[in-house]
Amino acid sequence: MKLLVGRLTMHRDGFGFVIPEAESLNDGLKSRLAGDVFIPPHAIGSSMHGDRVLVEVSAIRADGRAEGRIQRSLSRAHPTVVGIFHHGHRNNYVKPIDEKVTQEVVIPPGMEYPESSEKSQLHKTARKKSQSVDRVIGNQAGIHTRRQNLDQNLDHDLEVEIMIRKFHLPHRFPSAVIEEAQAIESTIRAESLRRRRDYRHLPIVTIDGETARDFDDAVHVCQLENGNYELQVHIADVAQYVTPNSPLDQEACLRGTSVYFPDRAVPMLPLELSTDICSLRPQVDRLVLSCTMEIDHQGEIVAYEINEGVIRSAERMTYTAVNAVIEADPAARAQYASQVEHFERMRDLAMILNRKRKRRGSIDFDLPEAVIEFDEFGMMKSITRSERNIAHRLIEEFMLSANECVASWLQN
Repeated sequence: MKLLVGRLTMHRDGFGFVIPEAESLNDGLKSRLAGDVFIPPHAIGSSMHGDRVLVEVSAIRADGRAEGRIQRSLSRAHPTVVGIFHHGHRNNYVKPIDEKVTQEVVIPPGMEYPESSEKSQLHKTARKKSQSVDRVIGNQAGIHTRRQNLDQNLDHDLEVEIMIRKFHLPHRFPSAVIEEAQAIESTIRAESLRRRRDYRHLPIVTIDGETARDFDDAVHVCQLENGNYELQVHIADVAQYVTPNSPLDQEACLRGTSVYFPDRAVPMLPLELSTDICSLRPQVDRLVLSCTMEIDHQGEIVAYEINEGVIRSAERMTYTAVNAVIEADPAARAQYASQVEHFERMRDLAMILNRKRKRRGSIDFDLPEAVIEFDEFGMMKSITRSERNIAHRLIEEFMLSANECVASWLQN
């Protein structure tokens, strides 16, 4: 009658708290328990931070605060552990890097250096004060090491690999997912085009940062006969290639999002899609979902339409290049002469949309972003403020307008 099930949250000082699952509480505990259950260090046992655990409540104070002891872990939150490998006198062990995982993990004899390199996820070793200390990532299959002095800075690649495994990020695509991605045809079939609106004759452009590898949105602005603006926002039609319950879809659901590090990304979709077929590269036909908006000179969207389309991006533009054109840089204007008037219309419309947002009381989160710079060895050398210009502003305004239209469309 004193048992409950919940999720363990550890503190680096060794104690923890269990947040009970409501359905596991009997009537007696429901009436007396006021919150989570405190677990002292000696009552943690072998459970780790994040585990789903079975707890015996040993005492409940008058204010409803409870103390308990963990009986056992019902499910583990950590299939792998990242830590420092130590050569001990009695046995070898790994001390986890995560301060909330307080237990040392004993490594059975013979598991330190597996014969197959495929059994190790990452390896790095160090020596200091005549004691061998290894920084490793290991799983139940085993651990592999190599030597390096702890006094040296860890190389950046290793730190990223540690973060990937510490947070259990899926970073390798299953073979079925890779095979499905590689089997997708890069050429667009004629039957796919017949039911789509054709925008390929328009000077549509993508605008992204210099280091961007995938281009998932493109824009176009023109003036209508009644004086209003027409804004087109085109988004890569990923659903054309990722079908429901396919291996690609299931893997995307598992990952949820791409995870970005300063110098790389763990993508949600294989590179065959994210940087190729679903990337709106210049001078290549690409399938899109399009939001076409008519906007008056007060910034009000008087009409909009959402449809499937096909585009052929005219240019892969960067924020820096677009800003240079708008700021009347002679070289930039000469290079993109055919797009100068187009970018000036974009600027004018973006300013109209921004003024409308200010009238509505919109909060402008125009906060500086940090840019981390690395040297040729992958070591961080500086953190600088990112440069923002009118090109960033116009893309933000256009995407906000498209998002409002899509939200209204879904609601209606």
